[in-house]
Amino acid sequence: MTPKFPAVKDSLHAELRRRVNNYFETNGIPITGDANLFIKAIILMLLFGILYVHLIFFTPNWYFAIPELILMGGVVAAIGFNIMHDGSHGSFSRIKWLNHIAARSVNLVGANHFMWNIKHNMIHHSFTNIDGVDDDIEVGFLMRMAPTQKKYWMHRFQHMYFIVLYMLLYVFWIFFADYKKYFSSKIGTVSLKKMQIGDHLGFWLIKVFHFFAFVIIPIYFIGWIDWLTGFLTMAAVTGFVLSIVFQLAHTVEGTVFPEADPVNSKLPDEFALHQIKTTANFATQNKLVSWLVGGLNFQIEHHLFPKISHIHYPAISNIVRAVCNEYQLQYIEYPTLSSAISAHIRFLRKMGKDY
Repeated sequence: MTPKFPAVKDSLHAELRRRVNNYFETNGIPITGDANLFIKAIILMLLFGILYVHLIFFTPNWYFAIPELILMGGVVAAIGFNIMHDGSHGSFSRIKWLNHIAARSVNLVGANHFMWNIKHNMIHHSFTNIDGVDDDIEVGFLMRMAPTQKKYWMHRFQHMYFIVLYMLLYVFWIFFADYKKYFSSKIGTVSLKKMQIGDHLGFWLIKVFHFFAFVIIPIYFIGWIDWLTGFLTMAAVTGFVLSIVFQLAHTVEGTVFPEADPVNSKLPDEFALHQIKTTANFATQNKLVSWLVGGLNFQIEHHLFPKISHIHYPAISNIVRAVCNEYQLQYIEYPTLSSAISAHIRFLRKMGKDY
């Protein structure tokens, strides 16, 4: 049975919404992206195109190609964080068709937006850190990401081998996970909403396009071995960056993994309190990190207000932090990227040894 949040009079979420809405109304600014976000999107897309063309059609020597592939892997992740993510939540622009285009930028690199929308927007954002529902903490038997998951002997070492698995995320996502969801009509234990004819056509057109653009064309121009080496290098960087950013938000020391009541399926906390307890921020004072990861280091604000563009998170984080202080709630935040990664590693070690 799908977990449910308890109905609460004068909820924390209502108070947060009131104060945040007042901030935007008082300052007369929209909750969506601005010119700076659009410029960043153009820069990232142009850089992606330039790297693709140069690597395939100009065939640089390996000592130029490797740095370019590493950069391209980071650019692919940055497109996901900065363009696709805001577009998927409808916060990239006030113009609907721009949000539509931004959301589907993920199609350029072979992932399917229909699947992502259900997995991320509908499941992860609703049931964060709930084992058996939130697919983001379901890695299979190779990793234990919640205290309610079964422990195997190899989990004692997961804080060491997680790097390799995270590097494989992108390849796994585009060549296996999307197909598994498509043919099983499920994401984890949650059934997909009915796909229309356009959704089916879109799924296969994107997969064919990606295979042609990222497999067939490169092999034709640079050969099988060079393509495989280059693609895996780029994919490893993309996979690791995507994985670590999302994991630092929910699987670190301090975050919790709520369980629904087995009788009535009610969760212990209302929606906003649930999000605050299951989510963490990191490196919020680092402007470069914020720029590269599309504000996803402000995950608490994002989970409370997913329809607000990430460019506003630094401002509204002051509001959220103040409310947490008033309600005597822990606002989980790691000051630096390295401290958050350390907290994630300690969490993985704990999951491999405890319980």
